[in-house]
Amino acid sequence: MRMKKLWAITLSATMVSGMLVGCGGSSSEASSGPSVYYLNFKPEVAEVWEELAEKYTDETGVPVKVQTAASGQYEQTLKSEIAKTDAPTLFQINGPTGYQAWKDYCMDLKDSNLYSMLLDSDLAITDGDGVYGIPYLEEGYGIIYNQEIMDKYFALSGAKVSSMEDINDFDKLKEVAEDMTAHKEELGIEGVFASTSFSPGEDWRWQTHLMNLPIHYEFADKGVTDEAEITFDYNENFKNIFDLYINNSTIEPAMVGSKSVDDSMSEFALGKAAMVQNGNWAWSQISKVEGNVVKEENIKFLPIYTGVDGEESQGLCIGTENYFCINSQASEQDQQASLDFVEWVFSSDEGKEMVTNDLGFITPFNTFTEEEAPSDPLAKEVIRYMSDDDLTTVSWDFQVFPSQTFKDNLGAALLQYATGSEDWETLVSDTVEDWKVEKEATAE
Repeated sequence: MRMKKLWAITLSATMVSGMLVGCGGSSSEASSGPSVYYLNFKPEVAEVWEELAEKYTDETGVPVKVQTAASGQYEQTLKSEIAKTDAPTLFQINGPTGYQAWKDYCMDLKDSNLYSMLLDSDLAITDGDGVYGIPYLEEGYGIIYNQEIMDKYFALSGAKVSSMEDINDFDKLKEVAEDMTAHKEELGIEGVFASTSFSPGEDWRWQTHLMNLPIHYEFADKGVTDEAEITFDYNENFKNIFDLYINNSTIEPAMVGSKSVDDSMSEFALGKAAMVQNGNWAWSQISKVEGNVVKEENIKFLPIYTGVDGEESQGLCIGTENYFCINSQASEQDQQASLDFVEWVFSSDEGKEMVTNDLGFITPFNTFTEEEAPSDPLAKEVIRYMSDDDLTTVSWDFQVFPSQTFKDNLGAALLQYATGSEDWETLVSDTVEDWKVEKEATAE
């Protein structure tokens, strides 16, 4: 498996989220020399990118501006920024679909040092002989759980299982979750799962990450990596886990529209919930919550079980939607400055130290050694799962979802379903139709 080769050779942890931040100067402020403007996708680590930019400017004198799009607003922000005189010189796409949308702005990187740094060149986004997107990290997501709360449950008289090893499919997860809900007062929790967040821009865990599983299994059955039309054969499996989340939560289903990802992660960090769906980037959020009670040694991953045949051997969802692109419309000096900055981040001792310990990225570059492994507990969990040859990784097939519009429509439908204003059958039929319409639109 391609990713197993990657993980066996290199280790470095994950990522995260933030808000609009900046440093250094814009192109107009540094018109007499090269400058870099990076439009960052990950709000969770915005401050770290800002610090990296400051360090690089101090060392080289090259101004670096970092701006971070709000959660769920990257495409919209990029469309706005790319049209400006001082457009981003460094931005990112989420995979093949993103490349199709932005290929007119993606510089060919086949001759760059950055491309040569990849452990596996097949990971890059290519078109003909050109290389247009360079992945800069691999990530994993699943159901994060607090071992301390689970141990408290296992000790209860009549507990359905005696260890996490016993939870290896949806039926067992459902049985345990519902039993924990019945004993939540004894366990000192407000719900088994943290709140299912649907405030504006906060539904990506469901319309992208959770939706990845039914699409992954549909593609696997058909032996394809993309389709112009889907049948959504595994919609009931999606419904299985989604219902389990909203019916065994810290909040009533009617409240999901008012909750953010930060709210959800805070509930988990404060011990109000035993589980939460998210990725390895979440540790930086959890650890920074004031009053956090989850110890590093107690934060673990469980695969997202949905009731698919053979899921006992399913691992985490591991992949990337993070590919660096250099703006082909920028000046040559700014293009080179942007490449130099990225190469410094992922090859210099100072840059690599921050990548591993502050960004927490698991990188695909040959500049990192096994000794430069992440200390982040969730990154270690991702690596542990990838090292288990008995488990099969679920790839990130959401890279080929038709568009952001498709995901937004699905998120809106899921919110309506969760709050009781739309039935599941309508959601399924609308999703199938939306996929077809959006695929046709992007193909034009």
